[in-house]
Amino acid sequence: MTQTTTGTTVGDQILHDSKLNSMVDEMVERIVEQSSQITDVREPNPELKESFQDLLDRCAAVKGRGLMYPSLGSGAGNGALVEMADGSVKWDMLTGIGVHFLGHGNPKVLKAQLIAGLNETAKHGNLQTNFGAYEFGERLIEHASKGSNLKHAFLTTSGAMANESAIKVCYQKHAPASRVLAFEHCFMGRSVTMCQLGDSAAGRQGVPLSTLVNYVPFYTEAAAEQMGGANKFIDYAVGRLQRYINRYPNQHACFIFELVQGEGGFNVAKREFLKELMECCKANEIAVWDDEIQTFGRTEEMFAYDMYGLGEYVDVLCVGKMTQACATMFTEEYNPQAGLLSGTFTGTTSDFTIGNALIDELASGGYYGKDGKFAKHHAEFCKMTRAMADKHPDWFPEVQGSHDIVCGVGGMMRMTPFGGDKAKIVRACRVAYDEGVICFYCGHGPFHLRMLPPLPVMKLEDWARVFARLEVALGKVASEV
Repeated sequence: MTQTTTGTTVGDQILHDSKLNSMVDEMVERIVEQSSQITDVREPNPELKESFQDLLDRCAAVKGRGLMYPSLGSGAGNGALVEMADGSVKWDMLTGIGVHFLGHGNPKVLKAQLIAGLNETAKHGNLQTNFGAYEFGERLIEHASKGSNLKHAFLTTSGAMANESAIKVCYQKHAPASRVLAFEHCFMGRSVTMCQLGDSAAGRQGVPLSTLVNYVPFYTEAAAEQMGGANKFIDYAVGRLQRYINRYPNQHACFIFELVQGEGGFNVAKREFLKELMECCKANEIAVWDDEIQTFGRTEEMFAYDMYGLGEYVDVLCVGKMTQACATMFTEEYNPQAGLLSGTFTGTTSDFTIGNALIDELASGGYYGKDGKFAKHHAEFCKMTRAMADKHPDWFPEVQGSHDIVCGVGGMMRMTPFGGDKAKIVRACRVAYDEGVICFYCGHGPFHLRMLPPLPVMKLEDWARVFARLEVALGKVASEV
């Protein structure tokens, strides 16, 4: 947080009180010292078995069903390692679907949280806020506007609500157009509208369908090969888009783009594929809405549109997950009328202090570019996966509908053992958890084992330790099969 006024207020005095700040530094130092005891994977503590099961039972009673993983943190961790409430320690290669990108026990995050505690406003909203929320928005806009025309940001508490704000902006701009274009296998969130946009029948089962959606195929190397090459696939996708436009003239408000698909399988498209679709949208006055809620910060640039060099086409953008607070950004042309966007909450003070620390870290850490840290980590992940496949070829049979056993970009990583069979992939995730590696799955057939690791705090040599555990897990699943 920064000083919000030029004069001296009591709030400024508290924020800049040397004794309070010294206490914050001492607390961070002490927490880091305690967390440094966590250095490797550890088995559950048998003495905690009964009390831990009691916690799991209470969770199941509240939720209405048991947890997929018995995953309850103790409140401590060290880098990419996290301690669970049963005393076990695991490699956190999922980070809460990407929320904890700066890892566990990070002194920068700890300090940001404690500094937030000096602010009496726990929750910020549209009618009662401190400047911290807008300072966070400023940082996002500062970096987003370098490669795009994005100029404003509306903050909210979840990715789904950021997407809800985005679709309202697009609807208002292009009223009375009411149709939406999206990619096959996309995932947009779990609100009533977003579950209808997402291409998953299970995600909208029992929900009345009120949103009109047309789907365009997403580019994959396997699909392009089957169609006779990249150019033929691109021509087919653009042709399909144009047929929807011709069939429903002036009825599409927006096309929501996942530049790298997340839940759909960590699929990475070619720039020309995305560019031609965006140009078709522009020619037909359809908003280009870029959903970077999962991709933000993880690709070879902070924003995926910068990795592709497509920022000039983006009208509306959503970011979330690792940013803590979520945001809908838009150009001046798409700045909505007063009253369209509002809400009780925009986030907590710690959302904004941690979000600011995260953006500053990403902007200054040498993470991006073809030779950046994220690209190097991705290359190491690919190398380790291929080495394991060479050692155990029976675990990695040819995958129907997939070009390679390993894919993704930067901090979005996935591998495809067991031919992409869903039951085996889900089983592999559960066994990997027990063996000390937290991961998850993605894709809609074939299915993949995915990771969203805390790359800023990982070392390249950590991958050998992660894969040693993962190899044990896959071996157990293979033997069961």
